[in-house]
Amino acid sequence: MDPRADLVRYYHWLHRHGLNDAHSGNASVRAGATVWLTPTSACADTLRPWQLVPGTPEGGPGPGASLDGPLHLAVYRHNPAAGAVLHAHNPHTVALTLDGSDFHPPDFEGQYYFPRVPVLDIPYDEYLARAPEAVAETLAEYPVTVVRGHGVYAAAATLDRAYKWVGSLEQSAHTTWLARQAGTL
Repeated sequence: MDPRADLVRYYHWLHRHGLNDAHSGNASVRAGATVWLTPTSACADTLRPWQLVPGTPEGGPGPGASLDGPLHLAVYRHNPAAGAVLHAHNPHTVALTLDGSDFHPPDFEGQYYFPRVPVLDIPYDEYLARAPEAVAETLAEYPVTVVRGHGVYAAAATLDRAYKWVGSLEQSAHTTWLARQAGTL
């Protein structure tokens, strides 16, 4: 299949399943030496493969790439095994990590996949300068990370695996949220 069509499909799913609003988050996939990036202000409902912006880890993103384009490319430089990077605004995950503390999922699946989810506290006014290296270094060691108050980043060998990380993390956060409301945690 065309990696660009795959990327668009996964980006659409992030919105469909409530992990992004219609115009938030971003995504990339590596295809040989090229990295395909979602464009800035991409709409998940209308994005098409021909709208993706090419870039390279060494050369940078092409014109019109997402504001997070440099971050995605930094992840590929730090982790040559990465084939995909997804960024979503998982609502329960973001809410539970607003205090800046690392997230330790209490449920079985969360513990199995990521017993510790690092939360990076990057001041909003320094995000563009600091986030690319901070997120890339963290994703070289962990499958997912959270930028406090902003969202989730996942890197994996495939889009499918990165999507699993984003979805599994949100499921763990949602379960944690419900357990706290029920008074069982």
